[in-house]
Amino acid sequence: MTNYSLFFTETELKHIYLEISPDAQAQAWRRNQRFSTPSRRWNAYLNQLCLDAFLNWLRQAYPQATSWMNPAHYSSVWEMVDGSAIVLQSRSENPIRLVLIQNAAIDLSELRVPQEWVDIPSWAGDYYLAAQVEPDDGWIRIWGFTTHARLKNGTYDATDRTYSLDAEALITDLDVLWEAQQRCPNEVTQAVLAPLPALPLPQVENLITRLGNPEVILPRLEIPFAMWGALIEHSGWRQRVYHQRLGITESWSVSQWLRSGVSELAQQLGWQRDEFQPGLVGARGAEATEAPGSLLSRQLTIANQPYELRVIPQVAPDRFQGSVWRFELRRSVSEGATPEEQQIPRGVKLRLLTEDLQPFENNEATALRAVNHLYVIVALAPGEGLVWEIEPTPENYEREILRF
Repeated sequence: MTNYSLFFTETELKHIYLEISPDAQAQAWRRNQRFSTPSRRWNAYLNQLCLDAFLNWLRQAYPQATSWMNPAHYSSVWEMVDGSAIVLQSRSENPIRLVLIQNAAIDLSELRVPQEWVDIPSWAGDYYLAAQVEPDDGWIRIWGFTTHARLKNGTYDATDRTYSLDAEALITDLDVLWEAQQRCPNEVTQAVLAPLPALPLPQVENLITRLGNPEVILPRLEIPFAMWGALIEHSGWRQRVYHQRLGITESWSVSQWLRSGVSELAQQLGWQRDEFQPGLVGARGAEATEAPGSLLSRQLTIANQPYELRVIPQVAPDRFQGSVWRFELRRSVSEGATPEEQQIPRGVKLRLLTEDLQPFENNEATALRAVNHLYVIVALAPGEGLVWEIEPTPENYEREILRF
């Protein structure tokens, strides 16, 4: 690394400087091709550089640090708003979330954070890091940080929906953050947030059509924030807005994946098609059974352990006009694993919800003791959508709408 001590002041020497190699720049540019405007693509490129450089540096001290979101999902975020997040394992029960806010401007007078990263409950971080990105010179500077609670009490600008703090209110030495985690792992860093409203599906469809129009330059400012936040917090709906703005026809039809192959985006998220030879398994007394053929599977990491989620078609009763599916969670283990390593521990939950996140009868299975698998079997009308959830939450989890 270049010795920047020859060029910067004593305050600036407390900042973290990270080099960006030409290869890293080329890779970040290739990974961010699909955006509605050149400016959004450029900002996505800067976000990618910032996330990759800081995460690679952070893993030298914290190997368990991960991107909060699956990398394949970030495009749908960066089409709308700047920022990224990293999950840092800590000594406390809950992991720490670091939100990176990049800025290519030379002026470092303030940290300005989009409201989405502050007021969407599932996006809110513990700490917010200000980053200056200089791709032409090949470096990134982390020049200050603050907590969610302090940022929430900062200045709110309704014209561009941002929270800001002056540079003087930021802590410039990142060592203070690491020391706080060592000495006060249970420090309260987040302000209390109000929940976002539930959106009915007809309204969601109208919003996706309206905001998916690429002629709407700033969709995040087109509707009240509570409505906007509720829409994009649901990653399945956010993906649909993103795809519509790009004119991409992205099918999330499970039946189509089984017939024609898993789509490119779904493969990036980990879905694949497999063949199976099942035994006869009843479904809570239903007349559905498994038949030889294809299934969909996805590898997951839950509590640092490998799992596999399967979606398996069932033979529906003759009298039923729709389709029947088995969602099954298993441990993903290698040969020679002990019986304990092959079992799902007590307390794990597999849950299915409607597209608008509503529960329904028999939609959840809970491991009341260590078990070999959890499953939920559901009968669906043509075109119906489902969202799956697991507790504890899998690493990089984002909601997906699987359509049947």
